[in-house]
Amino acid sequence: MTPDTALVRWLPVASIAEADWPHLSALLPAEEQARAERFHFRRDWESYTAAHALLRGALTLLAAEAGLRVAPADWRFSIGDHGKPEPVLPAGVPPFRVNLSHTRGLAAVAVALDREIGVDVEWLDRTNLTIDLADRFFAPAECAQLVGLEAEAEKEALFAFWTLKEAYIKAVGMGLALPLGAFAYTLDPLSIAFDERIQDDPDSWYFQRLRPTEGHVLALALRHEAPERAMLDAAPAGLAALLRLAA
Repeated sequence: MTPDTALVRWLPVASIAEADWPHLSALLPAEEQARAERFHFRRDWESYTAAHALLRGALTLLAAEAGLRVAPADWRFSIGDHGKPEPVLPAGVPPFRVNLSHTRGLAAVAVALDREIGVDVEWLDRTNLTIDLADRFFAPAECAQLVGLEAEAEKEALFAFWTLKEAYIKAVGMGLALPLGAFAYTLDPLSIAFDERIQDDPDSWYFQRLRPTEGHVLALALRHEAPERAMLDAAPAGLAALLRLAA
């Protein structure tokens, strides 16, 4: 993994067999397993377990590439004021920065070397992401791009704006404390602009939109001083490799 790389891996819940779940859960430490057990619905337990197993597995495999052995359950994280996790790195481990996201049916993680990074995934059958929500929370420039679109194009743009916004606020570690209307995306070409409430440089960000499955969309935000040098390593996670870590 190079300093210019953003690594993204995703794991569809439907690809996980019933017999695999105990092994994925075993990648989590006891406190995360207990947190997962508090979910009321099985689908929420599955999404949480998949995301956290994927995060721990990805870090373990990356550390192994650097010649270091760290068990998945041994990774520890500090949590920012708005919930962003950052690894508490053992001696010798590269300066990984991470983010994770999960929605119904899909988990995803993003990893970079010493760069702010954010990822968001959304389930396309989500019904509460509507034009009314956009009018309330999106920037005027984004709402203007939605005017006159056919229904399918409007839905695609709504989900693009939402996931990109989530990816940015997660990358900077602010969560929804950052006003969603204070920054605006243009989708073609993909770029960001800030109003006076945000002191940030739009030329210091690399963004990507992906379609990991037919039913999900993903957005990535990576802070990079030269976005043209940024490289994306994006692929489905190797479930077999994760399961081997639990063996």
